[in-house]
Amino acid sequence: MKNKLSDLNDHLFAQLERLSEENMSAEQVEQEVKRAEAIVGVADQIASNANLQLKAAKLFADHGAAVLPHLPMIGKADA
Repeated sequence: MKNKLSDLNDHLFAQLERLSEENMSAEQVEQEVKRAEAIVGVADQIASNANLQLKAAKLFADHGAAVLPHLPMIGKADA
């Protein structure tokens, strides 16, 4: 998978459009609400992960390779 944050944005707006459909039955609305809740839960985790990656990149940019032993997911101390 090669998804990007822009893809997540597209999925969120598509779900918003589905929730805006006026000709849905109560059952369909309930189903879309459940789907939206699931999508939001996953989206929150993706956004949280992206934020963590950004913080790690900022630490590396601010302090250089000295922080790598504390950030094992982005490199090794000898890299």
